[in-house]
Amino acid sequence: MILNEEQQMLADLAERLFADKASVDTLRAIRGGSHGGDYDNALWQAMIESGLTGILVPEAHGGMDFGLVSAGLVARETGRRLALTPFLSTAVLGATAIGRAGDAEQQQQWLGPIAEGRLIVALAVDETGKHRPERIASQAKADGNAYTISGDKTLVVDGANAGLFVVSAMHDGKPRLFAVEAADAGVNVEAVAAVDTRSMANVRFFNAKAQLLDANDNALDDVLNAGRAILAMELVGLSRAVFDRTLTYLSERKQFGLPIGAFQALQHRAAHLSVEIEISEAMAFQALAAFDADTVDAPQQILAAKARAADTARLASAEGVQMHGGMGMTDEFDIGFFMKRARAASELLGDANFCTERFARTRGY
Repeated sequence: MILNEEQQMLADLAERLFADKASVDTLRAIRGGSHGGDYDNALWQAMIESGLTGILVPEAHGGMDFGLVSAGLVARETGRRLALTPFLSTAVLGATAIGRAGDAEQQQQWLGPIAEGRLIVALAVDETGKHRPERIASQAKADGNAYTISGDKTLVVDGANAGLFVVSAMHDGKPRLFAVEAADAGVNVEAVAAVDTRSMANVRFFNAKAQLLDANDNALDDVLNAGRAILAMELVGLSRAVFDRTLTYLSERKQFGLPIGAFQALQHRAAHLSVEIEISEAMAFQALAAFDADTVDAPQQILAAKARAADTARLASAEGVQMHGGMGMTDEFDIGFFMKRARAASELLGDANFCTERFARTRGY
C-alpha cells in the first residue's frame, strides 16, 4: 500500500502519539485494578485532541472524514501497543453506524459528540458466546412514533462506558438497527472481564426506548465489515510488534556462546513469520481501500483479510512465546499479553473459521 501524503502524515502522527502515550504497563495497571478505569483515558484524551476520534466523521459534523484506510493506520498502532481505548467501538463502529444509517437529525445529534470525544458508542449485536449476527432474538416494537426494544446482548465492546448503544433487533420480520440511550431506565449493563482486558459488557434491554436507524437497509453489514477490516489491521500491528520483540530477544539471548538468532532453525521460523505478516498487511490494506471505494467485492476482501490476519496473529503470538523459551510463559514478559489479545481480537466480529465460511458463501460454494 502506497500511502498518499495525507495518509503518511497521519501514520506518522499515530506512531508518535502511541509511542509517547501508550504502554503495556497501562494494560497491566488496568488488569490489576490500579488504573482507576477500564481503558486508557490519557491516551484517549490525546487521540481526541489529535482529531483521531473523528477520523470517519464528515467535516460538516466536526470530523476529518479520512476514510477507513486512515482509520486502519491508527488501528495498526493500537495493535502494536496493545492500547485499550474506545476507538473501535466509537470512532469506527459507532461513527459508521450513525453515518450510514442515521438520518440528518440523528447525524446532527450524535456525530459531533463522537468526533469531539464526548460520546462513547457501543455496538450491541451478538446474543451468544460466538459471533452470529444473524441470530437475533431481540424484538423491537412500535410505540407511537417511537420504538421499544427488549432482548439480551453479550460481549458488547465498551458497553460499560457507553452513552449510546447501536442495537440490532427484529422488527416486522426484518433485522434493523436502533439507537438506545444508555441512561434509559430499560437498559441494564453488567461489565464482564475479557481475557485481553478489553472493556466488555453484557447488556439487557427491557422496553428500552429506541430510535430506528432507517436510512440504509444494509447498515448492519456495512458496520460489521468496517469493524472486521479495522480488526484485521489491528491484528497486523500486533503481529509486527511480536515479531520485532522476538527478533530483539533472538539477538540478545545466548546459548553456547552465540545469540540464539544465529541458529538456522530459528532463522527459518522468523523468515516464515515475516512473510506471513507482509501478506496479511497487504490484504488488510486492500480490504480497507475496497471498503472506502465501495467495490462490489469489498465484503469478500474484508472477510479474507480478517481470516488471514487472525491466523497470522495466532501464529506470531505462538512463535513469539515459544522462541522466548520458558520466560515467554511468565507474566514478567509482555509477550503473553499479545497472545491473549490475538485470541480475543481474532474472535471479535468473527474468527477465522467464521470469515472463511462467509467468504465461501459469497463465492457460491
